[in-house]
Amino acid sequence: MHGLDVIQGDEFLVALRCGSARFSPNRSLERFMVKRIFVFPKPLGAIFVLAITVVLGTAGLGKLSLAQENQNGARQSRNGDDSEIHVLPVQGNVYMLAAASGNITVQAGKEGILLVDTGLAPMSDKIFAAIRTISDKPIRYIINTSVDAPSTGGNESIAKRGSTIAGGNVVGTIGASAGEGATVIAFQTILDRMSAPTGKKPPAPEGAWPTDTFTTNEKNLFFNGEAIQILHQPAAHTDGDSLVFFRRSDVVSTGEIFTTTGYPVIDLEKGGSIQGIIDGLNRLVYQITIPADKEEGGTYVIPGHGRLCDQADVIYYQEMVIIIRDRIQDMVKKGMTLEQVKAAHPTTDYDPRYGSNTGPWTTDMFVEAVYRSLNKKH
Repeated sequence: MHGLDVIQGDEFLVALRCGSARFSPNRSLERFMVKRIFVFPKPLGAIFVLAITVVLGTAGLGKLSLAQENQNGARQSRNGDDSEIHVLPVQGNVYMLAAASGNITVQAGKEGILLVDTGLAPMSDKIFAAIRTISDKPIRYIINTSVDAPSTGGNESIAKRGSTIAGGNVVGTIGASAGEGATVIAFQTILDRMSAPTGKKPPAPEGAWPTDTFTTNEKNLFFNGEAIQILHQPAAHTDGDSLVFFRRSDVVSTGEIFTTTGYPVIDLEKGGSIQGIIDGLNRLVYQITIPADKEEGGTYVIPGHGRLCDQADVIYYQEMVIIIRDRIQDMVKKGMTLEQVKAAHPTTDYDPRYGSNTGPWTTDMFVEAVYRSLNKKH
């Protein structure tokens, strides 16, 4: 469909019992292996791995391998054009638009459409076409979770195709222009970084700027019959990050605070920190998400990049980040230099899953950001 792929549901599901474990290709193989295989003695564990290979066959494992390759490819595409956008119904009123450069959340209902992030500017037409496969209602709100291009790049193009809900008295006072363009909501520092003092050239065109900012811990909306909480997370990826929680649909959009395709990006120059990332992950695990009873699901989590997740996926990522933070923190306390910390390879056991030697965010860059975040002398 000209680069647009609408996913109706899971293509297949393979169940494999071992005790109380069930395995699905749509689930993280890594989580399953860690929880179920490595508790066995080595010979039995090897037999179990072989059994998985036999049961799933070449096609099943090939699909898992392709999924991993797609995630690795996403790390290289955060600042480039994408050829495809996938539309995935999540639950309730919420959909996920998945592209290599990042995910966009869509909430649709009788009042209109709300977007969380707008993708890269060159992708705006494809994104708008994808939105129209979900609803033909006007785009009313855009929420930016960070200042990055995958979050704000399409603001100008997509916002002008929408319309703001404005009362009759407002329109009567200042004209029909009061309702032109969707309302763009963001934390104040995002506007500060996209704009510039009078007389200086701003980093982003004025049409892309947020039109409704907040400086408090959260901002609340009620739209399409559900409460929406925009929760500011200080000093995480940057100083302007937000989580967006759709309470009736039970879906949370995380922006750059949680991804499945690599180590968290910590932008120190824009106020980010490793502790802020951990605080955001803790918030997701302990205050927002609730798992379904004895099965996958419950609160669904749309990451900034990568596949749709639930609480268990966030917990795995949270534990990984905390473990690496603790390792590097211990090295800092011992007085080790940045070069010594890098030489110690504190991320080795997680590199096959999250590491990268090329692209906009490498493993070395992550280690250095964590080190400098923990060592105030640098």
